[in-house]
This record gives sequence, structure tokens and C-alpha cells, in this order.
Amino acid sequence: MAITAALVKELRDSTGAGMMDAKKALTETDGDMEAAVDWLRTKGLAKAAKKSGRTAAEGLVAVAVKDGKGIAVEVNSETDFVGKNADFQKMVAGIADVALSVDDVDALKAADMGGKTVEQTVTDAVAVIGENMSVRRMAALTGETVVTYVHNAAAPGMGKIGVLVAMKGGDEALGKQVAMHIAAVNPAALSEADMDASVVEKEKQVQMDIARESGKPEAVIEKMIVGRMKKFVAESTLLNQSFVVNPDVTVGQAASDAGAEITGFARLEVGEGIEVEKEDFAAEVAKAAQGG
Repeated sequence: MAITAALVKELRDSTGAGMMDAKKALTETDGDMEAAVDWLRTKGLAKAAKKSGRTAAEGLVAVAVKDGKGIAVEVNSETDFVGKNADFQKMVAGIADVALSVDDVDALKAADMGGKTVEQTVTDAVAVIGENMSVRRMAALTGETVVTYVHNAAAPGMGKIGVLVAMKGGDEALGKQVAMHIAAVNPAALSEADMDASVVEKEKQVQMDIARESGKPEAVIEKMIVGRMKKFVAESTLLNQSFVVNPDVTVGQAASDAGAEITGFARLEVGEGIEVEKEDFAAEVAKAAQGG
């Protein structure tokens, strides 16, 4: 695979590695971006381990709660301009209302919304607004108390990031603080038991490779890994993260002190994980010149 300047720049931006190191990492991994990030980390050349996809899609995430059930729905559009359109916002609010009576995104698309399915409603809006749109994701949560939070609100109950928090005990104020923490920190899971085993195993392998690069004996490495993985889990799980409102305690401890138990959460961010292929400028000009 050809290692383009755009690929090198993307890797540099996401890891903070130098240009030559980024190029070497991509060469060694045949242009595989995730593998290149791991290669840089193993060599101690990456400042960050973030591999999140570029947020390329636009639109809104809407949240709603009724009778102990909370939902968050992502509706995408091509441009941010449409996200500010009153008709689009009205449609998204209507979709969120319908979402309260279903459990997943497929059921939502097929559900009735004013005599038409949600999917047909969106299709009709595409014809009117002139831009491609889709209902992409939905999260649903039930609990004794479900609190919602929207970051970068474009209208009431909708914005760029939507968060749901389910709790036993506690109050709305605590739930809102926890939801704001989730919006900012983006935990991978509620607790260690909820973490994806493959993600944990991959991180462990990366940490083992990093430790071996230091030349330390295997017995020492094993002890190092225990500490590093404990830190990884603490940083990745909501209940073990330092609470942004009071970094002296974990989120779990803060909830416990307030007589509450956090039982679940969901976080949807507009365009998360969607990538749009971009041609480099020279190729774009050449293509246009050829009439392609």
C-alpha cells in the first residue's frame, strides 16, 4: 500500500509522533492505521493511544425520558447547516418521541410516525431538504432514575453529544454531574466486568511489547503489567475514573457518598466512528481536469 502524505499526517495528528517515525510505522504495518498506532506505542514514540475515527458526519443526537426509560437517537445529515434547520430539529424530536416505545434502531425505523414509518419520514425529508439523512443509532436505558444530558445543545434535548445515566437512589443533580463527566471523558464501560475482553487483551499485549522493549526480565515485566493494566482499567471504566467534579474521588465513590448506585450509561456522539474518504488536493484537481 502506498504511504501517502495524508496518511502520515493523520497518524502524526492522532499520536503526536514525529513525521519520520509516523512514516516508518505505516511502512512497517503496510498502511494499517491501528497497527501503526500500536507499533509507535510499542516503540515509545506515541504520546496518545487514541484510535477513534474522525468525526466526519453531521446531524444531531436527541435524548428523551419517560417512565424510567431513557433513549438517545443519532440522526445524521451531510452538513452542520441542516442540524440547525428548524424542520430537521422538529423531525429529530419526533423520532426521539417514537424511540421511547421501541428497543432498537431497526424497530425505530419501522415504527409509525404520523401515518408513515420513521424511515419513510426521513426519506421524504431528504427530498425536501435536499441532503442525505439517516437514523444511524439508538441507545435505550431503564432504571429507577434515568437522567439525560446534551452537550453543545442545538435545541432543547438535542445536540452533538447525548448522554443517559441510570441510577438507584441519588438525585437529578448528581445524575447530571455524572452525565457531564461521561460526555467529557467518554468511558469505555461501566466497570471492569463490563469491558470488552478483546480490548483488554489487546492492551495487555501492547503493554507487554512496550515492557519487553525496555529489556527487563520476564518476571519483572509480569509485575509491571499488573500495575499498568490496573491503571488502564481504572482510566477506562466510569466507576473507577477520577470524577471531573471532584478529582479526589472516583465516580463510583462520589455516587456511593451520595447514597446512589450507577447502574448503566450510554453516550452517543454525532458522527462517531464514521470516516469519509478524502482525496488529496492534487488528485482531486487532476480528476476534475480529466472530467472524472
